[in-house]
Amino acid sequence: MNMARGLSEQLAASIETWLAEEQVPAGTPLPERAVAERFRVSRSPVREALQLLAQRQVIEPRPEGGYAVSARVQATPALALPPADDDEPTYLKIAEDRLEGRLPERLTENELMRRYDVTRTRLAAVLRRITHEGWIERLPGNGWQFLPMLTSGAAYDQGYRMRILLEPAAILEPTWTLDEAALRRCRSEQQALVDGAAEWASPVQIFDANSRLHETIAALSGNVFMADALKRVNRLRRLMEYRKAVDRTATARRCKEHLVLIDLLLSGQREAAADFMRLHLRDAAREKAGSGQLQRPPQALDTHLLDVLVTPGNR
Repeated sequence: MNMARGLSEQLAASIETWLAEEQVPAGTPLPERAVAERFRVSRSPVREALQLLAQRQVIEPRPEGGYAVSARVQATPALALPPADDDEPTYLKIAEDRLEGRLPERLTENELMRRYDVTRTRLAAVLRRITHEGWIERLPGNGWQFLPMLTSGAAYDQGYRMRILLEPAAILEPTWTLDEAALRRCRSEQQALVDGAAEWASPVQIFDANSRLHETIAALSGNVFMADALKRVNRLRRLMEYRKAVDRTATARRCKEHLVLIDLLLSGQREAAADFMRLHLRDAAREKAGSGQLQRPPQALDTHLLDVLVTPGNR
């Protein structure tokens, strides 16, 4: 499914959730402009999202034009994923060009504006996002520099092996504390993916929802080194995940496993959850490597990866 369709599907899910949570009365008009302003998107995806909701009888056409809320809105729809934004195509193109070596390590905003045909304002929003994710940083003046990330299959596999060691251990930390509200928020996202969002969500939305769950679990360990190490691995592997073709069936299956994992944690079965996490990561690593074998033994952890994970101040 293309990016525009994915945004419309996501926006439709967000609108439906809003209508139910706010208990918007049947018959309430839904002007395109007002919906666009509420969700901070342009009117084009709003128009497509409203058409999708009309097909599902969540809203209905008005005689004078436009749409109004239908009496068929469900009271408790699945929580939608955080919405994609209009800058997603530019963001993904920069990620792809960086992975393919088409962008130098250092470049200026003017070079980026010319290359991607975007305004300075739109580019600034994309760069803020990339900076927050940790794979670019501003240089003195108007220059930018890309930061290290995983670009080889071998390093990608090493990141998974590190996670297989770290994440189950984090669940068994003596300082681990249950945060039911945080886990249930993650569960809502995973349930949304299982219920159909996995068919249209963008690679970014899928990666963010899944990494958010794993990082939440690591943070509950109470071990700041474990939590920080996982965040660094996820930052490094983010672009490699975008590069891989999205297997929608496998995504839904992994999200079902996430639901099992969350339920084990919510019910206090930490040892079972740790074992399940280990199997979940091993299977995911084998699947994404495209074979039943990882490329190197666990002892051969990439020294560059170690340098990034273990900062001088933490050694």
